[in-house]
Amino acid sequence: MSHYESPLRKPLILQDKTLHDITEDICRPIEQKPTKLWYAAFTVASICLVWWVVCVSYTLGTGLGTWGTNKTIGWAWDITNFVWWVGIGHAGTLISAVLLLFRQKWRLSINRSAEAMTIFAVICAASFIVSHMGRPWLAYWPLPLPNQFGSLWVNFNSALVWDVFAISTYFSVSLVFWYTGLIPDFAVLRDRAIAKNLAPWRKSFYSIVSFGWMGTAKNWQRFEEVSLVLAGLSTPLVLSVHTIVSMDFATSIIPGWHTTIFPPYFVAGAIFSGFAMVQTLLIITRKILNLEAYITIYHIDMMNRVIMITGSIVGCAYITEFFIAWYSGVEYESYCFVNRATGAYWWAYWSMMTCNVFSPQIFWSKKARTSVALTFVVSIFVNIGMWFERYVIIVSSLHRDFLPSSWSMHHPTFTEVGIFIGSLGLFFVLFLLFAKFFPVIAMSELKTIVKSSSTQAKKYQKENVELVTSH
Repeated sequence: MSHYESPLRKPLILQDKTLHDITEDICRPIEQKPTKLWYAAFTVASICLVWWVVCVSYTLGTGLGTWGTNKTIGWAWDITNFVWWVGIGHAGTLISAVLLLFRQKWRLSINRSAEAMTIFAVICAASFIVSHMGRPWLAYWPLPLPNQFGSLWVNFNSALVWDVFAISTYFSVSLVFWYTGLIPDFAVLRDRAIAKNLAPWRKSFYSIVSFGWMGTAKNWQRFEEVSLVLAGLSTPLVLSVHTIVSMDFATSIIPGWHTTIFPPYFVAGAIFSGFAMVQTLLIITRKILNLEAYITIYHIDMMNRVIMITGSIVGCAYITEFFIAWYSGVEYESYCFVNRATGAYWWAYWSMMTCNVFSPQIFWSKKARTSVALTFVVSIFVNIGMWFERYVIIVSSLHRDFLPSSWSMHHPTFTEVGIFIGSLGLFFVLFLLFAKFFPVIAMSELKTIVKSSSTQAKKYQKENVELVTSH
């Protein structure tokens, strides 16, 4: 029986790890000096972040004319990147909340990083909305504030206002959920900093953020109750947030947008891209931090199954769009979708199809699902493909107006490219800082399955001995 197929390895069996080993393995990257590879990655990400600051400052100081948008294509890279980042942030809540409610133990090794990814991705998404406003000092206008604040009462019929409520609620609940799960681990880091007499700032920082956690039965009871309540609140948000984002398009009358398939289609696509980004980050993290014993092939396999299923759903949605455009008999709808596949943006459409529909189908093979290198490549392809999907939906639907005299093309400027690459820098700077100062695996929760795993291992060994004796 192979290493992967052994029942001792399903879903996460740490029969060769003690509680002390788990603490040491997860705390070691935090307490030691960063590696050269970490410094190199942080330097590159910081350079991109500086580029982002420069480009955003130039946009706000000069105006939105620095972007490649025009009268026909009013939305382009900015909203493409916004929807892409919101989609990436979906996997964290799904892995943490939904799998917690279903008591899936394999989430324990990946939920912490996925939750952090959600927080950072939503921050990146919000940055595009603020810069797209052109006047960020008026960013409070979408909020339902009294008129004496200098703004008119918001239009609650607008899907853009729904975005503000959905995403702010999603961010708030996700942030509290993430931080609540960190409190027991912060207490471990606090106690280790005191016992090892580490830097004073470590003692002070972890003492403050651990909120006096003592690990008593009452502490754990409240922790589990709060976790379940937050999971129950977060689960509807998985469906509502991207459903509402899709309403920005579906409630319009523009061909290519005016369709009722968008809400489930966007939710499936968000989970699809979110899990792909989790794969990308965890494959790198498990290698750099030597966490192969905790983020195992089993975890990679399970996430690949989700990617394969959601990729197939997205592919079905693509086909359904073409069918409905033909079946509706509306010539504008038919032209929009034919133009996507054969028109000026055919390269973007077929890049989307190749990355999102064709590449995940390789995961029908168990050998492919358990290949780390292949998984990493496909996860990158999916992230690229989902960006192209947003670009195709937004730009190709706008660049051919009802009047041929209004037809136009979108050509991204240096500033737009800089803001997008800079947002990647912002994301990775935040994630690298998280990986250095916070535990990337929920070690306190992970320890809860060690006892049951050891019991299962002993039972399996006893059954093997009895089987051999009987023969």
